[in-house]
Amino acid sequence: MTPDPDIPERVSPREMIESDLCIGCGACAAGPARAVSSRMRLDRLGQYKPDGPASWLNAPTRLLAKTCPFSPAAANEDDIAAARFPHALGWDPALGRFEATYVGAVADQTLRASGSSGGLVTWTAIELLERGLVDAVAHVGPTAGLGFGYRISRSPDEVRAGAKSRYYPVELSGVLNEIRARRGRYAVVGVPCFIKALHLLRAAEPVLAERIVLTLGLFCGHSKSARMAESFTWQMDARADDIEVFDYRLKDPARPANWYAAGLTLTTGERRRKDWWRMVDGDWGAGFFQNAACDACDDVVAETADIAFGDAWIEPYASDGRGTNVVIVRSPVVASLIQEAIEQGRLVLEPLTPERVAESQAAGLRHRREGLAYRLTWPRRGIRPRKRVPPRAEGLPTRRKLVYRLRAHIRRWSHRLFWIARVTRLRWLYILWAQAILGLYQALTYSRGPLGRLADRLVPQSR
Repeated sequence: MTPDPDIPERVSPREMIESDLCIGCGACAAGPARAVSSRMRLDRLGQYKPDGPASWLNAPTRLLAKTCPFSPAAANEDDIAAARFPHALGWDPALGRFEATYVGAVADQTLRASGSSGGLVTWTAIELLERGLVDAVAHVGPTAGLGFGYRISRSPDEVRAGAKSRYYPVELSGVLNEIRARRGRYAVVGVPCFIKALHLLRAAEPVLAERIVLTLGLFCGHSKSARMAESFTWQMDARADDIEVFDYRLKDPARPANWYAAGLTLTTGERRRKDWWRMVDGDWGAGFFQNAACDACDDVVAETADIAFGDAWIEPYASDGRGTNVVIVRSPVVASLIQEAIEQGRLVLEPLTPERVAESQAAGLRHRREGLAYRLTWPRRGIRPRKRVPPRAEGLPTRRKLVYRLRAHIRRWSHRLFWIARVTRLRWLYILWAQAILGLYQALTYSRGPLGRLADRLVPQSR
């Protein structure tokens, strides 16, 4: 077979970074092609990037080409899922392979209240431990102040301490090294590209294939840099050094689940909260502080994970402030565990059609499929991603093209302007730009305000 000239046989960490295809997962710094002193570090924009000797950073290898989740030479999600779930009962173009799809929450209201959504991620991790299906769970938990990072929990109480969503950069290299160093069966919780990276590493390294036995996926819109949390603290009149606890999603049963509010506790004990919609960069879909690699991703629902969880952003569930999960089960072992818990009344889940699950993630899927097809037609430097979505601009309304262009602009310039404001200590510089660009984005996307009415006249929304 003639090699495809657009698919490099070898890639280096530096090439992936310079091609805007490094998500910061840590697979290279902890993979079989790692250097002795390789590590992950937060760069000046608050995103994890590999660091190490130039001889490693700049050396293209076949191993990295096969194990980096955004490498065009790596197996895609369809290939991985076909190998992992060959006898799946169902398939859907948006969800991939599955055994069952549900919507609901845990019956334990205390556990439900402690999570960002319906409590299913924490419940599943605990259940795997208590059933003896795994010896430990690798998941994200809080560190000091604004920080979060991967940890390994070996008891239900340790798992509970890591509950809730963390919109903060993390990386896997530390826990992967711990998994190598200590025998046992591990479950790993992660976003789609991290789960994909784990399976690529498992295919290249037998010890990881033996020890990572289950993966729990989290639906993902995109990854944020550390600067989003910092921006939120600016807008809540707090200094990062004075923060004891930061919470991205405070729950309020009296309000709809999608009315996000951030909260923090200062070292003095004072608590503050502010709604996301009152933040200049609180509109998730606008793309503030998004990692560039996310614009080359086509997996929203963790298609390679044994079980995957998201928020039920459809009615009547979105209005339930207690939080509700949509769940995609792919592993027969996990499917049996879930079904038994439903029958015992420990999980309050009901079947939800794949179409409705996809509807609950409609905005993310549109950006990762229709939007990705359009972005793949744009000129880009370095390595070109190879995706399941073919490049396509034809037939896309002008207004949608403008929205995708503006999101890319916001993603790029939010990092740069925040860095300038941070270095010069001129916070107003970023705040004023973010206010203005958010107004333009919401006018173009939602037809809000006078600018939105003008946009409707000049470039009408497609029907």
